[in-house]
Amino acid sequence: MDSVGRNRKEGLVSIVTPVYNGEAHLAGMLDSVLSQTYPGIEMILADDGSADATLQVAEGYRERFAARGYAYRIVQASHRNASAAINAGLPYVTGEYLIWPDSDDVLEPESVAKRVAFLAGHPQYQCVRSLSYYFDENTGERLDKADEQRGDLSKEDLFWDILESRTFVCCGCYMFRSEPFFRIYPQRHIPEYDVGQNFQMLLPFVYRYKCPTIREELYGVAVRAGSHSRTGLTQQQEEKKYADYERLVDDIAELCGLEDEESRRRVTGWKAARRYRISLKYRRWKEALKALGRLRSCGGFRMGDALKEVIWAFFVKGWVAEKVYPVYRKICCYLRSSQA
Repeated sequence: MDSVGRNRKEGLVSIVTPVYNGEAHLAGMLDSVLSQTYPGIEMILADDGSADATLQVAEGYRERFAARGYAYRIVQASHRNASAAINAGLPYVTGEYLIWPDSDDVLEPESVAKRVAFLAGHPQYQCVRSLSYYFDENTGERLDKADEQRGDLSKEDLFWDILESRTFVCCGCYMFRSEPFFRIYPQRHIPEYDVGQNFQMLLPFVYRYKCPTIREELYGVAVRAGSHSRTGLTQQQEEKKYADYERLVDDIAELCGLEDEESRRRVTGWKAARRYRISLKYRRWKEALKALGRLRSCGGFRMGDALKEVIWAFFVKGWVAEKVYPVYRKICCYLRSSQA
């Protein structure tokens, strides 16, 4: 067989999970895989050059996976990023279906079975997703919070909703048929960037195929202070992250063939909105104004809205923050000291 369909085993679900320094949390994910009600699973754990005891934890699960009847493979790579780790695991995928949960999250026991059942019963679809919930990693308690919007769950054309943050990216919620996925990436290699792997996995696929939603919370997202997504970034790191996302989206636009004027306008607007936010955050007023101009040119702002944003950025966020507020604080400190 070619790289698209080689050794594909009908009914088998391939789980590719990238992990980096996951010693403290990896067991939870692996336990949740072992608790699945679905009988046909291969677990491909792609280690991104961990410097802790991640590999020892992973090796300790070999017998348990064998006893469960699940294939289990550990792939080691040098430390780069999550997308590179995914690429290390993709060549070993033999399943009809593919999921890629994070190493610190968990699958509900029927998560795999319910998504496979949907796709098996609806051959017109190439992918499906479920909902997620959030939980405290330390206590296991479910949290009444969400980092992403769910959006309109009746929609099935999700490309722009995902890109423009109107619905969730949450990786462990999605399941693909592997054959059409590897038609997109026949070399089994997604674009490698330091900004994750989900845009690369999701956007080219949902651009081509509809994705319905099973309205059940079948995937748990761990909330922990030390997680990569919640780690504070320096200005330099954050600016690099924004630049990497722009280059990544350009790659995806080329991969999807987004050449029509409306698509180009929306991609430009997406970039301009992000540039405006980061310029405002670091008080680069001229760059923020330029970004607003680009937004207006591609329909992202009406003139009245743009004017309000400029006034807020330059006079409220800028002048008040830099001039008025420090004086106000000095006055307050003086009054408190005089009353002491």
